[in-house]
Amino acid sequence: MKDNKVLNYIKDIIKNHPADWLGLTTHRLDIYNEKLAKTQFLDQLETLYSKNNASTGALAVLPTAYDYIRLGHPLSSVLEWGIAHLHGLDAENVISFSSKTIPVLAVLRKNLLEDRDTQINYTGELPAILNSELLKEVYGYHFQLQKVNAPSDVASFNGSTIFIAEHDEINTVDLNSNIDFSISLHGDLGSILVINSSLDKTFISDIQHVRRRETIAMTPSNSLVALKSLVDQKPIVLEKNNLSADKTSVLNSIKEITGTELTPLVASSGLSIQYAIMMGLIHDAQVNHPGKAIKFIVPPNCYGGTNDQARRVAACLNNVEVVDLPVDGDNDMVQSVDLVLNQIAAQDAVPYIIAEIPTNPRVEVPDLVALKEALSKERKTPDGTIAIDPVFILDQTFCPNVHFLGDGKMLSTVRTISYASGSKFPSGGKCTAGYCVGNNKTSALIDKIDLHLTLCDNEATALQYEILAAQLPSMNQRIKDAYKNTREFVTFVQEILPNAKINFVSEELAEQGFTPSVFSLDLPTQGNNDEERERYKRELNLKLINLMITEIPQESKFCVSYGQLKGCYWTIPATSTQGTTKEGDKDYIVRASLSPDLDLDLHKKVFKDFVDSI
Repeated sequence: MKDNKVLNYIKDIIKNHPADWLGLTTHRLDIYNEKLAKTQFLDQLETLYSKNNASTGALAVLPTAYDYIRLGHPLSSVLEWGIAHLHGLDAENVISFSSKTIPVLAVLRKNLLEDRDTQINYTGELPAILNSELLKEVYGYHFQLQKVNAPSDVASFNGSTIFIAEHDEINTVDLNSNIDFSISLHGDLGSILVINSSLDKTFISDIQHVRRRETIAMTPSNSLVALKSLVDQKPIVLEKNNLSADKTSVLNSIKEITGTELTPLVASSGLSIQYAIMMGLIHDAQVNHPGKAIKFIVPPNCYGGTNDQARRVAACLNNVEVVDLPVDGDNDMVQSVDLVLNQIAAQDAVPYIIAEIPTNPRVEVPDLVALKEALSKERKTPDGTIAIDPVFILDQTFCPNVHFLGDGKMLSTVRTISYASGSKFPSGGKCTAGYCVGNNKTSALIDKIDLHLTLCDNEATALQYEILAAQLPSMNQRIKDAYKNTREFVTFVQEILPNAKINFVSEELAEQGFTPSVFSLDLPTQGNNDEERERYKRELNLKLINLMITEIPQESKFCVSYGQLKGCYWTIPATSTQGTTKEGDKDYIVRASLSPDLDLDLHKKVFKDFVDSI
């Protein structure tokens, strides 16, 4: 009876779910409480379930589930909740992945850090992409493999036991007292991990964090397919797609947009491609510079996901370390690069630099000629040999249209890999898929990155390729139109609020091709001391954002977003994109991003109202 009630309720959700549950890729901060992110949605869903209320209106006002899309979203949360209900488990013990291999890597990572043995049991054939040799040699993971005929054959083990099996239906949970982690593989949909209730709860949060930083949850569209299989109790039915043609179109568009020749790589998210880049470079260093220390040089105030992921990778490998790279504000990126590379040469280590151009959130562009010189400079180790040249890993999400890497371009002669988050301009906010390209000096590196993208099963999904194929051809024009709106709005703000500090590109930089549509605003403040002035400014930040989203709700959103097709998006980096950044490096300023399509006059009017009120 309970099974029928749950399945019938999910049927109603499938029929009535809000459109945003399929189409929104970034969380709305106005209905998002990060401290309750993993519980609030399901708590309120349970209340609706108890009242058998699955109306569109009731579902639409539920708080943001997890954080769209990596950690989870409404449809993946409903999927996990439904499976848990049917098997008498807590919903948090069921975790869906777009990847088939990352749940295994998540358990291995946890056990590596806690010095716990792992046994991987499987039926049939182990997925070919689960490369045991790479997992041990590059990732440093320790485990045993054990082929069994059935879950009941898994024996007691002094450590953690994983059981992996392929299933063409959703709802199989292979757990018993000897299985700690059951992983059901579901083809192109991804996988579902079920954690034995007897295990320590820290496994849950640590595995969820892997999903947040190194991959994504099962996508909304695939979660919907899985839910339909669950309620119908029938095999998964995938919609037809044009993956081959879409992928060819996307790769050609990326080459044209970036002016590069090597085949691009497209992943399920920006952090998915960044993870493949990091692990591919570590692999290359192990092959070409065995025994040498590896240094990832990262701005301390950059996007929190980048910062956190770099430190997570370093935590797993003794010879990998993160080095700070101050890049904006009172710091000059070129001077910092030169200084840090000199230090690393003195250590005879392998330097990998991750940096955003323009920087986030201060929207600064370094002197590119000087940057190229600093990266190209020949340095010596203490014994007089030539130091290992750096690889520059360029996050150009803010300006994906700028040609850095093509023949004759600024960074064509420095080993450089560029990547971008696809949830921004590439897809117009319609999907999370990210991509990377390399200049002609990085062919061997791109091969290694491809290897690890495959190992992690983090390539973009068929629907992500379809969306990118539709959106990439118009990207450069959208960037131009959005920049035009942003420049006009910034000029207006400068005129009516001249004592505010605005971070935006100069018109000279714009003429060179740097045309972002995001700017940051350091509002004027007052008070008798630093504490009072900071408190006043933070209150003013929220006053501005709340006024914009209240007065223009159809366009102005309190979102972590950029490059969307319509509207205007507002955030405070310190409380959103810099979530895992050290407190002293956070930016308590307003960051706004304008799209190609919005009512600019209305935004000016409301901003003028704000200025008049202060």
